[in-house]
Amino acid sequence: MKNLQWTICLVVILLLGGSCLKVQYRGDQVLKVIPQTKDHAYYLQTLSNKWLLDLWKPDMAEDISEGKELHIRVPFSHVQEMKQNLLQEKIPFEVLIKDVQKLIDASIVSEHAVSSRSLASYDYTKYHPMHEIYQWMEQIKEEHSSLITKHYLGSTYEHRPIYYFKIGWPSDKTKKYIVIDCGIHAREWIAVAYCQWFIKEIISNQNDPLLNKVLKQVDFYVIPVLNVDGYIYSWTTERLWRKNRSPQNNGTCYGVDLNRNFNSAWCSTGASRNCSSFTFCGLKAESELETQALVSLVQGIKSNILSYLTIHSYGQYILLPYGYTTSPSTNHKELTDVAEKAAAKLKEKHQTVYTVGSSSVILYNNSGSSADWAADQKIRISYTIELRDNGTYGFQLPPEQIKPTCEETMNAMMSIIEYLSDNYLENSAGIITSQWLNVFLSFAFLHLLLNNPLI
Repeated sequence: MKNLQWTICLVVILLLGGSCLKVQYRGDQVLKVIPQTKDHAYYLQTLSNKWLLDLWKPDMAEDISEGKELHIRVPFSHVQEMKQNLLQEKIPFEVLIKDVQKLIDASIVSEHAVSSRSLASYDYTKYHPMHEIYQWMEQIKEEHSSLITKHYLGSTYEHRPIYYFKIGWPSDKTKKYIVIDCGIHAREWIAVAYCQWFIKEIISNQNDPLLNKVLKQVDFYVIPVLNVDGYIYSWTTERLWRKNRSPQNNGTCYGVDLNRNFNSAWCSTGASRNCSSFTFCGLKAESELETQALVSLVQGIKSNILSYLTIHSYGQYILLPYGYTTSPSTNHKELTDVAEKAAAKLKEKHQTVYTVGSSSVILYNNSGSSADWAADQKIRISYTIELRDNGTYGFQLPPEQIKPTCEETMNAMMSIIEYLSDNYLENSAGIITSQWLNVFLSFAFLHLLLNNPLI
């Protein structure tokens, strides 16, 4: 039935134009605004709260500050008034996106002229709705069973299954783990696309010397879409939806920001207790089924987790812990060095520049994130990676940018994997050297005995 609904929707788009999404953003604009003074910042905070504007950067009105770039989606009904207010207050601004809906329409039309029916025809350079991702996951499991197994993580509020892949060669030894979550925020489609690309690359390059070594000692736990309900809602109803879909306040509002729901300085900063807010942290830490499922998985294996990576968009950052404090983590230098090397490797591919640093220092405050929670669990290498772009398209990154985004991100990911391999895994060469050293010492001791009978 859902596939039929999508087909009908696609026909409507192709024949009549426009979008089948119930929520429209026709004429909405995204403005880049830079407050020059504290008074400017306060004015923008007030206006944002008064009009309930959708802040793209930063997430919260309280984080609007002097000299820091602000990206804000302004509804068509307020666009002219907003611009007049900014001009009157002498606050510089420019238009990043002239019509949000046009970007959405173009993206959806280009996505699904043909639906994927086999793994061989699956197009990793397109965005895919959830029913296609479910189908893809099943095909991956069937065709690559020697390397990959599919597992049930948990259920959503709307009773949809959340799955993850376990990727690695079978081993009798206790393995290490690298956990990657994608799709925490529903509207960040490029994050979901990257998780699929990552799995494709692991399969294609499984015999690469580095990956082959890692896959023998490490299992990758990859969650392609954590926020399944929200992701589907962003395809069917409201493209810029961010949260999950659990009802709040007796059904007067919906959804919790899952990346504000982890028990890591929960709701202390950069999060809202207003259930209508995009950054609503929930009624309590780990209140959401999706959060609970992920926490349960990590808690069961955390003593052997090498790295936790959560993939988001947009902004082009590799963010270190923490978002809730400016105090650095205990291994801040190690994290910085690894991230800077990864950013340099990423830049080599398409010259894209990523910024490295703690979220609270270089971006904005936030609490209750999955990466900060992982760091609090003593997982040493934990990052939030914010993919393209810097605001030209924001959350509507065009499909033609999926491939270059995933290629460069894979460079960064392999740089991190290489570091983990060199510093936290057994080195086969080192083991062989040690074995030969033992043989040499045995012969040396035998020689000593033969030539010194008194020993």
